[in-house]
Amino acid sequence: MSAISVGQAVVLGAVEGVTEFLPVSSTGHLKITEGLMGIPVDDDAVVGFSAVIQVGAIAAVLVYFRKDIVRIVSAWFRGLRDREERVHHDYKFAWWVICATLPIVAVGLAAKPLIEGPLASLWVVAGSLIAGSGVMWWADRTGRHKRGEDDTSFKDAMLVGSSQILALLFPGFSRSGATMSTALMLDLDRVAATRLSFFLGIPALTGAGLYELKDALGTGAGAAPLAVGTLVSFGVAYASIAWLLKFVAKHSFNAFVIYRIVVGLALFGLLGTGALNS
Repeated sequence: MSAISVGQAVVLGAVEGVTEFLPVSSTGHLKITEGLMGIPVDDDAVVGFSAVIQVGAIAAVLVYFRKDIVRIVSAWFRGLRDREERVHHDYKFAWWVICATLPIVAVGLAAKPLIEGPLASLWVVAGSLIAGSGVMWWADRTGRHKRGEDDTSFKDAMLVGSSQILALLFPGFSRSGATMSTALMLDLDRVAATRLSFFLGIPALTGAGLYELKDALGTGAGAAPLAVGTLVSFGVAYASIAWLLKFVAKHSFNAFVIYRIVVGLALFGLLGTGALNS
């Protein structure tokens, strides 16, 4: 019997799609939702399921930014063949994304038992939600928002890419929240920070989903729930991406900061009273 039903997969796919690219922590929200539905958050099949349905959200990014991705990948291949093409920003940016993904891959492989064990606790999620809120508020408040996407550098990409490790080790911190906050501290504007977060998330999250696919299928997650959860995640994530880019063009991140604090405190309350198991 599958560890997750098709009905639960629909709910979890929707949660993943809404939260993957919002700076509120998809991992944290998935764990909270799983806990509320009585699904063991540290079960191998559940961990694998959560990683695989992220591929649906990544597919939404690939479709939404398909023109940008084709342009960047094409520039990369042209640069591999022709030295003169290597001066273009798109060629350099492609290499930056590759290099900026290496730190999270290394940490993810080395710390996998820790990430899927003690750090999977909902206590960690609650604390990380609140701690990440403070970082985001400070970054948005102090960042000068003066640099656009074309002003990004290798240093920017490496620092922002490496910040994904925070979310990997502390579920609840939020991958997008960590990357966006780091980009804001580097004085990128909110739209540039958000788009950079999207592009850097593509290889990291796709790799995580593919890496977990075999384990997810082999530990009882079930092919049908995986397929349904991934499809729902794709549709909801596509709408979420479109909304977020419009939102950050005109608003600060304060709404996300407040939301994260409220959810973190509520989660502490549920865990403290025993209404929810960690």
